[in-house]
Parts: sequence; C-alpha cells; structure tokens
Amino acid sequence: MNTARSIVLFLGAALFEIGGAWLVWQGFREHRGWLWIGAGVIALGLYGFFASLQPDAHFGRILAAYGGVFVAGSLVWGMVVDGFRPDRWDVTGALICLVGVAVIMYAPRPA
Repeated sequence: MNTARSIVLFLGAALFEIGGAWLVWQGFREHRGWLWIGAGVIALGLYGFFASLQPDAHFGRILAAYGGVFVAGSLVWGMVVDGFRPDRWDVTGALICLVGVAVIMYAPRPA
C-alpha cells in the first residue's frame, strides 16, 4: 500500500509543481497577469506539502526520486496542455528517469 500511496503523492506533487510553474510562466511570459502568477505560487507551495507526505522520511531521497517524475511529467504536461510533440530521445530520457525513480524509491532495503 505504501508504494501505491507514494505513486499517487508523486503524481499530485507533479501536477502542482508543473502546473504552478506553467501558471507563473503564463502570467509572466504570456502577459496574463498577477492572478495567474499568484495561482502558480500557491500551486508551487502545495507541491511542497505533497512531497512532505511521502512515506519515506529521507528528504534527499524523495527529492531525488521526484526529479525523475518531474522530467516525465513535464513532457506529458507539454503534450496535453501545449501541444508539444516529444521525440524518441525525450521519451527515452523520461523512461530512464522513471527507472531511476523506481530504483531510488522502491528497491528493497534492509530494515
């Protein structure tokens, strides 16, 4: 159950971090205004809370593993929201990152 919970938390964290960064980008770079930027800042704060709910107690491990989720999630976000078309190297790199996530987070460790 901890693995499923961890995956859900990673997905939620990705949604808030990537979505928050996208909102700030839209507010600043696309001139949509301070309301978008403020919503982005709030979403980025929520990302931090999601990350802190992971069952593993080691901040460095969580953040390192989340990096791989962020890479893959950013490509998915770009595809869904911005119409980005990743090439085979983008996809390969994202898959490598997700393998890294699995090794860092879910490899068996002595108690």
